[in-house]
Amino acid sequence: MNASPYTTQDISLASWVWIDQNSAPVSNINTLHQPIKQPGFDILRPLRQWLDKVEVRNSKLAHQLCKLIPSQCPFERDVCFMGRKFHIPPMCKLNPLYEEVVSLRFRALCYLADECGEDVSLYC
Repeated sequence: MNASPYTTQDISLASWVWIDQNSAPVSNINTLHQPIKQPGFDILRPLRQWLDKVEVRNSKLAHQLCKLIPSQCPFERDVCFMGRKFHIPPMCKLNPLYEEVVSLRFRALCYLADECGEDVSLYC
């Protein structure tokens, strides 16, 4: 039985290389495990931290957040102009607080579903 035309009968194994730490230069080993620092000063960092710390512990607040924060970007659409179709891409990712706002909406949905036992399909 062939599951897919792209599957093959061959199995390839990855090879692992052991580096002797005594013979490798110390400077190369240390640079591999250092975290990458973000350049510059982040002026929105306090607001990001505040949004991440917001705890949803009230069903009224959770409902308000789910209504205010859209599940999809409202700006993405297709526009027909003079017989041509133009696609306007989603611009939500340009929002510097996009990840934090989406995370807040997700926490509100989880609170409604898990803690309150409500049906959240209305907000999806």
